[in-house]
Formats: sequence, C-alpha cells, structure tokens
Amino acid sequence: MAILGILTWPDPRLEQPCVPVQQVDDDVRQLLDDMAETMYQAPGIGLAAPQVNVHKRIIVVDVSEEHDRLVALINPEIVTAEGSQECEEGCLSVPGVFAPVTRAQRIKVRALDRDGEAFEFDAEDLLAVCIQHEIDHLDGKIFVEYLSRLKRDRIRKKLQKQAQRAM
Repeated sequence: MAILGILTWPDPRLEQPCVPVQQVDDDVRQLLDDMAETMYQAPGIGLAAPQVNVHKRIIVVDVSEEHDRLVALINPEIVTAEGSQECEEGCLSVPGVFAPVTRAQRIKVRALDRDGEAFEFDAEDLLAVCIQHEIDHLDGKIFVEYLSRLKRDRIRKKLQKQAQRAM
C-alpha cells in the first residue's frame, strides 16, 4: 500500500467529473487500499479518487471511532434521500477549513463492492453526510461551493497564502 498525494482546492483537477469504473480488477482494489491508507494517515473520515488525482467514481469512508468500519464504494449513487441535517464539514482537500453544510439525513446508496458485486444499503447521520460529501467530489463539486461567495473567496485567499508560505 502507498500514501497518495491529496490535491488541495482550488486545484482545477478537483472540478473534473469522474468516469464510472468499467471493470473492478486488481488495479481498482489496489487503489481502494491506497486510498484507505491515505485517508487514515491524513487523518480523515472520507476520501474520493479525484482528491488523489484519479478521475474514477471511487470513494472510501470510515466514520467509526476505532477506524475499523471501512466502506469502499465503486460507482456509488444515491437512490433516495430523506430529511435534512446541518453538519460542520471539513475536507482533506480544503485543509483547516470547517463550515456548516445542509444535507439529507438519511440516504439509500447503490454501489459496487471491491469484488464488483452490486449492493445497496441505508446510511444516516454522519455516514450519510460523509457519503454525500464524497459523491460531490466525484461530480467535481467541493463543499465550499455550498458557502457564500464571500466565504469561498476568503478561504481561497487563506489557502493560497498557506501554499506560498510552504514554498
């Protein structure tokens, strides 16, 4: 397994929509393993393939305290969404920034597992938020797009200053 580099916003590669995975093979399974290791090391609770510059519809999430309930989703889609909740969100691609975002409280998700088998499951609360957040990444959307233009501009300037200082 390997730790992958995580792109940071406003990198335009984060805005590219992802293509569906046509075949689940050893390369896809290796990517899932590398993404999980990267997410845990960051540390985070979710990671989408475009965040590591792979533009395929793949996400990993683990909202458990013990980091022992990894959910790997290939070609995930939300089948139904119910309710509403506001949650403070952060993102590995927008380091150090947290803001409230309103999302569905309960969702039904359809995806392929690491063996290419289709399955569906229900998610609610933090797991539902995390999956919705990561699916947004697959569509080229970053959580800061839910914020006002003024807040987005402030965040962009802050991250650009941090990047300049790091050079």
